[in-house]
Amino acid sequence: MKINFMIMISLFAGSMVSAQDSLYIRSDKPRLIGFSPSKETKNVNGMLIKYYDEIDQEIQPKKINGIGLGFNGLGIFFPVLFLVNITTIDNWGINDIGSDSLPDKMNEINGMQLSIINIEPTVTNGLELSLSSNIGAPSVTNGLAVSPLYNFHHTTQGVAISTIANVSQKCRGVQVALINVCKDSRGIQIGFWNENEKRKMPLINWNFKNKKL
Repeated sequence: MKINFMIMISLFAGSMVSAQDSLYIRSDKPRLIGFSPSKETKNVNGMLIKYYDEIDQEIQPKKINGIGLGFNGLGIFFPVLFLVNITTIDNWGINDIGSDSLPDKMNEINGMQLSIINIEPTVTNGLELSLSSNIGAPSVTNGLAVSPLYNFHHTTQGVAISTIANVSQKCRGVQVALINVCKDSRGIQIGFWNENEKRKMPLINWNFKNKKL
């Protein structure tokens, strides 16, 4: 009887461990709809809803294949601060932290990111569209970034279009705005004032040579 009882306990414990493992595996499967910030959401094949931009390094980074929607209304006041300091544009810039040193706690969106304002470090492969500004530095955009006010990125590969300013540490492509600033550029800048590592020029600026070390 005791032997049978011990066998039953062992079988029950084994079934509980197996159930926990299966639940853990299911939790890692991509979701159709996910939320951020959330430690439960890791991978999404569909839509990620961001109700607050989270840059806490302890939060699990998320990979989204589809659409990222940002509804953080608090960040809409940040662009006003940049307007106040527009006269110090020569001091604007993003430190070169190097591509290998970019935070590993960054969301990756393969598709489209649509936000009221994007202030979360994110790698966007596709379209980044903001109703206010994209100021999620250090962030990376591979594709097209469009904003009615500002685009602030560490790396822009593709096209960045805004009304007031595009500021990036590394640019590979085209910047279009009233003010364009890039410290490591390969491409063209079109705007009222343009700055790269070689020169400062109005209307149009360019550089297609490697940056000298």
